[in-house]
Amino acid sequence: MGNSQSPAPNHRFNSASRAFTPKELEDLKSLFTSLAAQSQTNGQYVSSSVFQAYFGLKGPLGDRMFDLATQGRKDDKLTFEDLVITKGTYVKGTNDEIEEFIYRLLDVTDDEILTRSDLESGLVTMFDHIFHLKGSQPEPSLRCYMVETFLNAATFSKDHEGRNDKSMSFKDFRCWCTLVPSVKKFLSNLLVPPDPGRPGSQIPKLLHSENIDPSILLLRDEYAWYIGGALSHEEIEEWKLLYHSSLNGLSFNTFLGNISNDDGRTVLIIKDREGYIFGGFASQPWERHSDFYGDMKSFIFQLYPVASIFRPTGANNNLQWCAANFSSETIPNGIGFGGRINHFGLFISASFDEGHTFSCTTFNSPCISKTSKICPEVIECWGIVIKGVEQEKADVVKGTVLERFKEDRHMLNMVGIANASE
Repeated sequence: MGNSQSPAPNHRFNSASRAFTPKELEDLKSLFTSLAAQSQTNGQYVSSSVFQAYFGLKGPLGDRMFDLATQGRKDDKLTFEDLVITKGTYVKGTNDEIEEFIYRLLDVTDDEILTRSDLESGLVTMFDHIFHLKGSQPEPSLRCYMVETFLNAATFSKDHEGRNDKSMSFKDFRCWCTLVPSVKKFLSNLLVPPDPGRPGSQIPKLLHSENIDPSILLLRDEYAWYIGGALSHEEIEEWKLLYHSSLNGLSFNTFLGNISNDDGRTVLIIKDREGYIFGGFASQPWERHSDFYGDMKSFIFQLYPVASIFRPTGANNNLQWCAANFSSETIPNGIGFGGRINHFGLFISASFDEGHTFSCTTFNSPCISKTSKICPEVIECWGIVIKGVEQEKADVVKGTVLERFKEDRHMLNMVGIANASE
């Protein structure tokens, strides 16, 4: 991190410029001119306060971003060349370059050692920013709770002479990014004007009946934002509650019945008697099968006490499982993800009162609860609302009813009683 000598700024500028089209460079120049005018510097440079205000950056992350953008000069002067070089690396760079930039960004103390304290500072700033855009702020205790679950997923393996604590190596950081993709998505999009739709900042709108007490729900905005980091933009607009065991009972049949009207993607969340919270994203409808099915968009996750997402590795196609009313012991009734029969990555039996979780190659995931045996306390399922698809469904239902009404009136007209009640 910063051990090799950097090329001269003019060489870096020339190299970075080639990553942009002439129109993009023109737009960057216009942006720089506007920000420099706001900085009252006769168009020469952009100040830290104007830079951070424009991009919605605050706190240690904002200060560190400006420091990196100005090549560590500590002169409070961002030049046009600085802006192009930073955007060229952070926005237009390779995945390795972007991850190295973020790794350096999180080193908020600029001592080339990424500690747990650095990471905690960055996460606190991140949560404040995301929920400020939404127009709300989580309780301080809840924010600490969320930060802790993210920190619990991190590994600090790098030793330093004269220090008792270990730091996060670049390899540790890259592994952490795969487990918490929402963090990487957020930190990869800081040089975009802030709004609730900025990649990495979107929080799905959670839809449920008004008479439901929100305190009984497992899925909160913080969890929805975190899970949404592994999904596409269209999948994180609205999620609607389809099933909750406290409202509908711990019933497999009720579960299948409630979600049968929603043939799309779902988020399954479970809290067991040990207090662990985990689940999975099902990219295909929950339908009765005698074997595994699904596609590589599915994944399983942990929410508490560790926040981690485990995506398919491609080792096998054992993505989703949904079996009902089979009498064979080789086809266990219930729902699950990954692994193999009777040794799933996550499985809840059709009785909905027990299940299991084992390490599996499907997702390269560990046991995601305290022990391999699961005793569910709460189970809930949310449907992903895809706006275009929902409208098409409504149109189909409406068209079907109208056509049926026309056919009925035609039949009544044929027998001469269509207007009898008019």
